[in-house]
Amino acid sequence: MQMGLTLPIQNMNIISTRSSRIVNNVSCSSVKTISTTKVTRKHLSSLEKLLQIEPELSPQEANVEDVRVVKKKSSEENRGRGLLEGLNLASIWPESRAAEEVSPRQLVRLKRMLSKTGEFSPRNNLGSKWKEYHGSNNWSGLLDPLDENLRREMVRYGEFIQAAYHCFHSNPSTNDAPLDRHVAVPDKAYKVTKNLYATSSVGLPKWLDNVAPDLAWMTQRSSCVGYVAVCEDQREIARMGRRDIVIALRGTSTCLEWAENMRDMLVEIPGQEGIESEANGVKSVSKVECGFLSLYKTAGPQMPSLSESVVTEIRRLVEMYKDESISITITGHSLGAALALLVADEISSSATNMPPIAVFSFGGPRVGNRGFANRLDSKNVKVLRIVNSQDVITRVPGMFVSEELDKKLRDSGTATKVLDMLDNTMPWAYSHVGTELRVDTKMSPFLRPDADVACCHDLEAYLHLVDGFLASNSPYRSNAKRSLVKLLDEQNANVKKLYTNKANALTLNLNPQREILHMSSCLPSPSS
Repeated sequence: MQMGLTLPIQNMNIISTRSSRIVNNVSCSSVKTISTTKVTRKHLSSLEKLLQIEPELSPQEANVEDVRVVKKKSSEENRGRGLLEGLNLASIWPESRAAEEVSPRQLVRLKRMLSKTGEFSPRNNLGSKWKEYHGSNNWSGLLDPLDENLRREMVRYGEFIQAAYHCFHSNPSTNDAPLDRHVAVPDKAYKVTKNLYATSSVGLPKWLDNVAPDLAWMTQRSSCVGYVAVCEDQREIARMGRRDIVIALRGTSTCLEWAENMRDMLVEIPGQEGIESEANGVKSVSKVECGFLSLYKTAGPQMPSLSESVVTEIRRLVEMYKDESISITITGHSLGAALALLVADEISSSATNMPPIAVFSFGGPRVGNRGFANRLDSKNVKVLRIVNSQDVITRVPGMFVSEELDKKLRDSGTATKVLDMLDNTMPWAYSHVGTELRVDTKMSPFLRPDADVACCHDLEAYLHLVDGFLASNSPYRSNAKRSLVKLLDEQNANVKKLYTNKANALTLNLNPQREILHMSSCLPSPSS
């Protein structure tokens, strides 16, 4: 339903006729009524003259005409207003035309999505089907169209990553020895059992600390990168069908982490040199990006490596709950998505009878070559990559053939031997891992189609797109539940101006102090 700002010009004569008929019916009531009728007829006559149909102008001509009208402002305010309305500015400027498209129903929806508490997609009982949602069949039949239970699980794991970001940004500095940090876990059914730290093998000059002491944390080699949490709520365990262990890893946040990201040469994993994996009759050596491996394997002076910390903690938890049905879910964004694959690779063979392992990654770059992808597949590690078509980070590193073209060439049998040779010998022959769910910034009715690189890679933007995704050939779902508050707060410049203007007005009405922009750090458990 659309509400226009002006009445269609072609209907004005109908309005005039009906108005005249009504006036004639009441003309004999009194002298006062007759006087009113004359005034009404006079206004209608003037309005018809002002709003007479003009030849359709091109946008350029219309702009010129608009300037001419503005320069010839009349001293009569009503006449000036009538002329501007007669120009029908909504047909000239898209922004004005878009304003017409905000119906009362859309405003109600926008108001609901800006509410402080928000709504959430239903968390239904997964029961005996939990392994399917955990990737036992590579999410076959659940992605396109997207299953509502899987959608909510993905959003939930994305919120675990947001908690890892918040934990770091609230206190980025790190002492020589790792300390227990408070993590505002997004689901109170889970309890954090271990903070995780990553250390860079490169460093910046110490004199930088003296020049800018307030930014000393940017030169530190070690920083909090995530945490391990385990579900302890019995009702939530019953809903999910098992006890879930979550490993959440944030994306790049320090200078030294960016430096490691740039070290994009493929190298063999320590302890796995020369070991080949085989897929479709082709043998290849597993290799991963040098910088990612460095952050994962490097230990600090008094701090264990991320590899050592996470393996030790997972072994402890698996042994503690060995008599229960358990799962391990690793989730990460950007750099965290890359580290999640390295974690999955190592813990999958770190103990006997390891429970099912699944990776939910958001905006992850390529991590290794085809040999590494085959290696994870042979270990039965399930990987679901959530990818934004507009996110350039998901297309790096690597400089040769895209996954789509590579698949077409291999399926057709064209240049297969050449591709295998590149996979085994070239230092930038990267390959993505696992199953892909592709979303697109352009599918959102709220985000600008030309949103910048930062927005297309932003985690909250990813969760916004996932929450609205129905299928690859469907628009953004009209009953999306996720609040827009955080998206507006973090990506205001990339939200369509129409909605930012409406949101500002609505939030001012909802809360004059604008406290609505600060969301609760802890979401309720679905079982409570």
